[in-house]
Amino acid sequence: IYTVESSTFKIWSPAAVQAEIIFYTDGVGGKELKRAFMSKEKNGIWAVTINADMKGLFYVFRIKIKNKWLDEVPDPYAKAVGVNGKRAMVIDLKESNPGGWERDKSPVFKDKTDAIIYELHIRDASISPASGIKNKGKFLGLTETGTKNADGFSTGLDHIKELGITHVHLLPLYDFNSIDETKPDAKYNWGYDPLNYNVPEGSYSSNPYDGVTRIREFKELVKTFHENGLRVVMDVVYNHTALTETSNFNQLVPGYYYRQTKDGKFSNATACGNETASERPMFRKFMLESMKYWVEEYHIDGFRIDLMGVHDIKTMNLISAELHKIKPDILIYGEGWTAGPSPLPDSLRALKANAHKLNRIAVFSDDIRDGIKGSVFEHKDQGFASGKSGMEESIKFGVVAAVKHTQVDYNKVNYSKAAYAKEPYQTVTYAECHDNHVLWDKLAISAKDATEAERKEMHKLALSIVLTSQGISFLHAGTEFLRSKKEVENSYESPDSINAIDWNLKTENKEVFDYIKTLIKFRKDHPAFRMMDSGKISKHIRFDDDMPPGIISYSINGWANGDTWKNIRVIFNGTGKEQKILTSGTWRYAIRCNKFESDNKEHLMPNLVLSPYSCTVLYQK
Repeated sequence: IYTVESSTFKIWSPAAVQAEIIFYTDGVGGKELKRAFMSKEKNGIWAVTINADMKGLFYVFRIKIKNKWLDEVPDPYAKAVGVNGKRAMVIDLKESNPGGWERDKSPVFKDKTDAIIYELHIRDASISPASGIKNKGKFLGLTETGTKNADGFSTGLDHIKELGITHVHLLPLYDFNSIDETKPDAKYNWGYDPLNYNVPEGSYSSNPYDGVTRIREFKELVKTFHENGLRVVMDVVYNHTALTETSNFNQLVPGYYYRQTKDGKFSNATACGNETASERPMFRKFMLESMKYWVEEYHIDGFRIDLMGVHDIKTMNLISAELHKIKPDILIYGEGWTAGPSPLPDSLRALKANAHKLNRIAVFSDDIRDGIKGSVFEHKDQGFASGKSGMEESIKFGVVAAVKHTQVDYNKVNYSKAAYAKEPYQTVTYAECHDNHVLWDKLAISAKDATEAERKEMHKLALSIVLTSQGISFLHAGTEFLRSKKEVENSYESPDSINAIDWNLKTENKEVFDYIKTLIKFRKDHPAFRMMDSGKISKHIRFDDDMPPGIISYSINGWANGDTWKNIRVIFNGTGKEQKILTSGTWRYAIRCNKFESDNKEHLMPNLVLSPYSCTVLYQK
């Protein structure tokens, strides 16, 4: 707690017999200036007040348990750190606010199903020479406007705005462990290895040595996004820490913050060496206060919770309730699974099967993801959009956003044998994310005998399914112009040559970009695709029976959700052949075989011709 006159420092360490604070001139190395013993207060808290202006100094804590002094560490609650996060820094947070910060407002956002999320890694967005961005790989790179590729097409922020999405989901931007901030270009990482949870990552700032710079520059990014109609979602990883025995948490309260197996070892449901214990009061408190801090101090609009299935339901619901009080339109979603077994029973954890027990929190639907493109675990496996039959029920399950629907045969859904969402806003509908192969590469591997032209149609069909399904829509950055990672499946530490978004692809695949951009606008224009109520989905959506294998046809009837169209019919052809299906009545085309139709004349349609791998949407006014 900083003031010009004094600073108070507190830690929680109930097992300590002594605790001290050490001050330094620099974030690493430098001169030790002062050390002071801390006083033990109630409930395991240690505190010290220094009566001087400590601004700009770096500090660490050290505790003694029994006869042993443990390593010096920054406070887990540190709000500013020096280079590589080794020492915390005393700052006046007000000095980190960019001009006009107090007037910063999030864009208006009504229903959770209105969200169209764009998942982006900060470095990937700008590092390519084709980006036309000056501050390459930095927070500030995403604040630049007027940037273009060599052919004059918009890149970076302008491109995201042009695409029309509502939320930018930024891969980890807190201070993570894997990058040496003194050499930020020497190595690449996604950042799922948390070091200091409440501090922005230094390698994304113009000066990682100064604790204020990284904060100000990230706030500048948030403010610029808000000014351009974009909301900011933060990818957070509270399920494990990069370090285990030597982590900030473990050096202050050994063992407490992590779950253990029966033999007393660190349990590992994350496959990262440890798993945090969200059910224990002080880690529950930490998660809640950390997320509140990002919302209040940085104006964050949402969170994506990594391996949310590690956390207990009670903690997640408490966090959701508190965050919704601060920001009623906040978006919270996460992975409803783990990477291994946990000692906490499944019934208590925020797993996908327990989504209906979660309060205004969504889970990713791997059912529709793998239904669309094939299993992420079997690289050559095809999905509905690339010609595999038998995936129809998994797609239908996703179309209704995993809520109960009498026409879905749950025995034939790939993973879930029952509806798990109570309402559609509890489901994130997607075909790909940073994990596993990007969609374009998955199609290249699994449908290698198809021509490139056929794979483009598959790609468009896949994203058509995502953007016409109920639930929250989610896109991986660059998918709108066929981004490739050169068939690397797990690119978390691959170089820029694999991960950088190649902005020349926007020129090469302009027709795909234009289709996806129009599809996003189409979804925004038609509330029938964005129902918030499972009762409305049951009432308005009817699947057509007796369709040939590889064809899904359904109607959204009766001016659903206040739509201007009385009836809408959506037909997906997941086969490699032209198909004809019987229809009746007079309809107009909105989308005709993966192309938007400008002619809105009425057509009498006894037969509907469907191109291979295509989406067609008809409507009646």
